[in-house]
Amino acid sequence: MSRQVDVAIIGAGSAGLFALSQVRRKTDNFVLIDGGELGTTCARVGCMPSKVVIQVADDYHRRTIFEREGIDGAESLELDRPAIMEHVQDLRDVFVDRTLGVTDELDPEHLLDGYARFVDAHTLEVNGEQISAKSIVIATGTTPVVPAAWQAFRQDIITTDEVFELEDLPASMAVIGLGSIGLELGQSISRLGVDVTGVDVVENVAKLADPDVNRLAVDTIGKEFPLWLGAAAELEKVDGGIKVTAGNNEVIVEKVLASLGRSPNLADLGLESTGLELDDKGIPVYDPTTMQCGDSHIYIAGDVNHDRALLHEAGHEGRVAGYNAVRQSSQRFKRKAMLGITFCDPNIAIVGEQLDELDASEILIGEVAFAPVGRALIMGKNRGLLRVYVNKTDGLVRGAAMACVKGENLAHLLAWSIQQGMSVHDMLKMPFYHPVIEEALQAALYNVVGHIEKKEEVVELEPVES
Repeated sequence: MSRQVDVAIIGAGSAGLFALSQVRRKTDNFVLIDGGELGTTCARVGCMPSKVVIQVADDYHRRTIFEREGIDGAESLELDRPAIMEHVQDLRDVFVDRTLGVTDELDPEHLLDGYARFVDAHTLEVNGEQISAKSIVIATGTTPVVPAAWQAFRQDIITTDEVFELEDLPASMAVIGLGSIGLELGQSISRLGVDVTGVDVVENVAKLADPDVNRLAVDTIGKEFPLWLGAAAELEKVDGGIKVTAGNNEVIVEKVLASLGRSPNLADLGLESTGLELDDKGIPVYDPTTMQCGDSHIYIAGDVNHDRALLHEAGHEGRVAGYNAVRQSSQRFKRKAMLGITFCDPNIAIVGEQLDELDASEILIGEVAFAPVGRALIMGKNRGLLRVYVNKTDGLVRGAAMACVKGENLAHLLAWSIQQGMSVHDMLKMPFYHPVIEEALQAALYNVVGHIEKKEEVVELEPVES
């Protein structure tokens, strides 16, 4: 049994659904293929349920400054962790249901419940049926990594896909891998009364390339739970749980949260039948401005391409892939300014180009410490650092890194400014209200503006042309 379609999309996650939104504008002759649980990674196991845990943990942690604010009774607050996990799951289900609206309206001709495999470059096999497509979008997503050596005690290891299914939290946990999700969950679970130890083989957290910002983040978060950095974790099953060893440190914990990254779901696709060129990680070589694999009719989008594993990037890539796939074209689209946010406390954010991508001789760094920032002091969150990287010659803003309160908001202002090609002078002409956290950004810009080679007499004022 076989049929022909204009576009076949493999994967109904965020990238696949955004690709579908473009395809449906041009044709009804498409098929969306997915063999797993419907609902995006973000809604089911990523961005959204993690933020519920973070919110509950932050609300409870706020009690630690009640006494200085003149609020009594903090010691009477109690945690009901099973109720917390039920709340997380309830909201998670709400978020998942919202993503199912698109797939719920698709009939069985357009939505196939099964796993696709390439027969050749134009043909897929799904549940014994062969589908010939003019264009194909690969958007199969990723799966959490669990090392083979750990499989012997897999029942004691929780992945980031599984943590939100827990009915209760363990008494102790080692979080191995301190990227965004590991750091967020490690701090939140610690604030909910779990004895947490964080471990990572690298010295930096949340992909911070700026040593000053990284140092502040590690020092601040490390006051809440131990962070063992710079040594690989080794696990051993022992009486009472799992012994985790990293360098000269060791601890026995009830469970291990594996946050070691995610592996692209490509192994069973049969890519060897496509003739596509693969990189050293087995991922099809593609153009990130078109999402086209080589000069083929196959496109790739979302986490599966192992580039920018972020929802808004998956949305952009999916739209580009869908647009080009339905037209069998290679239209190039500008990438968005890099924006990555870790919702720990303080927020960690990276924007645009980072220090390890820039020539130190060509840039200036404007920075501000948050200790004297009025709004941050009022909030009891005035431990932070913001560093902005700008061209030495003209003040063009190139990137930034920060660990500070409301970094999620500051990062957006910077990302929008970078994408618009703004300089420090341009940004200082924008309004800054008082008292707000955004005044810290204004201070960082003033910190550097005087050192820019191309001077402007009055940077804050914009003359009106007569």
